[in-house]
Amino acid sequence: MDEEYGPGFDRRFTASLNIQHAGTDTDRDLDAVEGSTAPSQRMSRHQVLTLISMASVNFCSMICYSILGPFFPNEAEKKGVSQTVIGLIFGCYALCNLVASLILGKYIVQIGPKFMLTSGLFVSSVCTILFGLLDRCHRTTPFIIMCFLIRSIDAIGFSAAMTSSFAVIAKVFPSNIATVMGSLEVFTGLGLIMGPPMGGLLYQSFGYEVPFMALGCFVLLMVPFNMCILPHLEATPANDSFVRLFIHPKVLLLCFVIFTLSSGLGFIDATLAIFAVAKFNLSAGYVGLLLLGVSLPYCLSSPLLGVVSDKFPSVRKWLVVLGGLGTAVGFCLLGPTPILHIPRQLWLFVFMLTIIGFSLGLTGIPIFPEIINCAYENGFEEGLSTLGLVSGLFGAVWSTGTFFGPTFGGFVTQRLSFEWASSIEGGIGFVASFLLGAYFFFEGTRKKRALRVTGITCERDPLLGHAPKDSDTVTTMNGYHHF
Repeated sequence: MDEEYGPGFDRRFTASLNIQHAGTDTDRDLDAVEGSTAPSQRMSRHQVLTLISMASVNFCSMICYSILGPFFPNEAEKKGVSQTVIGLIFGCYALCNLVASLILGKYIVQIGPKFMLTSGLFVSSVCTILFGLLDRCHRTTPFIIMCFLIRSIDAIGFSAAMTSSFAVIAKVFPSNIATVMGSLEVFTGLGLIMGPPMGGLLYQSFGYEVPFMALGCFVLLMVPFNMCILPHLEATPANDSFVRLFIHPKVLLLCFVIFTLSSGLGFIDATLAIFAVAKFNLSAGYVGLLLLGVSLPYCLSSPLLGVVSDKFPSVRKWLVVLGGLGTAVGFCLLGPTPILHIPRQLWLFVFMLTIIGFSLGLTGIPIFPEIINCAYENGFEEGLSTLGLVSGLFGAVWSTGTFFGPTFGGFVTQRLSFEWASSIEGGIGFVASFLLGAYFFFEGTRKKRALRVTGITCERDPLLGHAPKDSDTVTTMNGYHHF
């Protein structure tokens, strides 16, 4: 069998041949071969505590991440910071996150997922508080230097929390990863929803310091909370590498799609506030509410998309493609693109943000278990070490996009316009989704052709010898009966 199909294909092909002999038990056998076990009706205490801990991590991490959007770009402009440097301040967070994700994902077993998670929350909370003191830097250069320094350290803490979080979820809930991730993304969405409006309103009411102080102290309280409830996980280190995982064509294309998603969100974080204030004359509080257009659809759709992804694994890959195409359309019409000569209107702007948010759920929820399945099909050991690699790779690629989005988007916005920058983001997303869809299409075609050819060969085998008898039935090492 061709190597590109992997061991997972061999098992599925063996099961398909068994259909002729298994009778009414075929569906159950196929489910077992695919590795999808039905989740138990009741979660254990270990799983419940893990779920509570991961929910708190997702909420706290995202509320700190999203607080800057409504007011920081305008505050930085008042101190003489250019749009390009503002983009770099957002982007440096992602760059440090990229490096930290690769290192922490590789050594998650040695460090320990519980210690990595709680220490990451602690670092993130302290940095959030320190960021609230930056308004006391009245000169431009010290302000920029401190922004870069604090954001870089904060990124390491965020990376530690999220890398361990993804790996722990996949370890504790191996049979329904997408369902659990979709449910937990409600808390991610709540953090994204509450962060911008809360930050904008607190900034408008009390000034620059209060939003960071309040949220930083809240996250700091989550550190002892998670130390008490998060169970301890033991694992054995493996010798697999990021390079071996990344160079697989399917994983490479999935990572390209992840890159376009995070790039688009980073672009929105760095440029939307200034564009909305300039073009629609909105205050910081209303800009925060405007960002609900992205986070609210994502939050509401994620649980359902997670269930669909786990119940219908064959549909999962096409959800990723459809979501990527939806994101591309959303960004092209967000400005909207000057090529179409569509008048700029607030309702269209909000609607496109909604499309982007829903499409993010379509793509982001199924893509993590899809990469895990691809890793296992290509010989990676099942365990926390591989999950750490996948989680670290996911975080690294996501961070690459969130570095590129604000940096490139800020540069294009400053040189051309927001409309052209958002159109370019949409174009990159379309290319990634088209390539992934083409790969899935040709991969399916090759597999069907291989099944057809092998089926014909099996039909001709009896002609070479005597007709099969009951005594000729042999049980293979996989447990299937063949003549």
